[in-house]
Amino acid sequence: MAIDFKEIPSPCFVLEEELLRKNLELIDSVQKAAGCQIILALKGFSMYSAFPIVKEYLSGATASSLNEVKLINDFMGYQSHTYMPAYLDSEFEEIMQRSSHITFNSLSQWERFQGRVEAYKAANPGKTLSCGIRVNPQYSEVATDMYNPCVPGSRLGVTRDKLPDELPVGIDGIHFHTLCENGSDTLERTLAALEERFGDLLHQAKWLNMGGGHLMTREGYDISKLIKLVSTIEEKYNLEVILEPGSAIAWRTGILYTTVLDVLDSQGIDVAILDTSFAAHMPDTLEMPYKPAIRGAYQEPVEGKPTYRLGGMTCLAGDYMGDYSFDKSLEIGDRIIFEDMIHYTMVKTTTFNGVNLPSIGIWKADQKFQLVRSYGYESFKDRLS
Repeated sequence: MAIDFKEIPSPCFVLEEELLRKNLELIDSVQKAAGCQIILALKGFSMYSAFPIVKEYLSGATASSLNEVKLINDFMGYQSHTYMPAYLDSEFEEIMQRSSHITFNSLSQWERFQGRVEAYKAANPGKTLSCGIRVNPQYSEVATDMYNPCVPGSRLGVTRDKLPDELPVGIDGIHFHTLCENGSDTLERTLAALEERFGDLLHQAKWLNMGGGHLMTREGYDISKLIKLVSTIEEKYNLEVILEPGSAIAWRTGILYTTVLDVLDSQGIDVAILDTSFAAHMPDTLEMPYKPAIRGAYQEPVEGKPTYRLGGMTCLAGDYMGDYSFDKSLEIGDRIIFEDMIHYTMVKTTTFNGVNLPSIGIWKADQKFQLVRSYGYESFKDRLS
């Protein structure tokens, strides 16, 4: 059923429960068929009001900061799989207490904290804590350098020449993360590169974390190939495989609902200003960059149709998106709906320029709207001093 927008404030991120469940059901079928563990990556989707739904299908989550670790503990009830490019001395004790797996980004990081890990395990014999090392297979098909962890000079992961012939004592697992919204064919080629460089070490490992970027909920994704690849690796090396997708879980599960505040002519170009911000509320569209889809609009200008350059409400000159065409002229108060705005969007929002954050809500399976959170002056003030 269609969403009743009369109930929803503007701007607002709206998660659709039925769409989230559809994704999770598919992901659950993959982990059962492949015999692997698929866990939620908070860096892509940290909407903790939806964690009770996620928990029905997934048995773990991964964090890249102590704050994300706490969110997993508090709202999922799980010990975290934790990876950080570098750990803080002041946080490490708490991270050990709150994690089931800790991955180190470098040998120097492992050597620095190894003694503390051993002491913690000795003092807590009933606690399960498994450590791993992130590797760089020096192969990635990610086109945008900002998202490519295998570019020369990358700070993420250890290359094969820096590792010994045997995994360091105390290291149980190997972790790589070189995909970004890719298909299983890309994973196949990545695994070939991984095995070529690290195959001897995989035989020594207890688990292999394949990171995120597995966009298995995208239409056309070859699910059967993914299941075969994971099963083959598990059998060949006798280890547990872990996947931690970010985008796949919340892929196309919700929108950003916005409103036109003004329409004006700017040197022959029609401009519509919205009650949201590309820079503050959708920074991924400018970083990646990509042009978000708008419901009922044409992605590219169409000759003869009303065409507008959409802009945000901050004072940043570049706070605008490209030109879209519509079937009718835009007017103040018209609704603009940005599609697929749940993953990697809410997690990056800011209050730049003092602009309020969009509200957050869920369109429930019973076709009712639940307003989860709204923001105001206090939210802005609390981020400053």
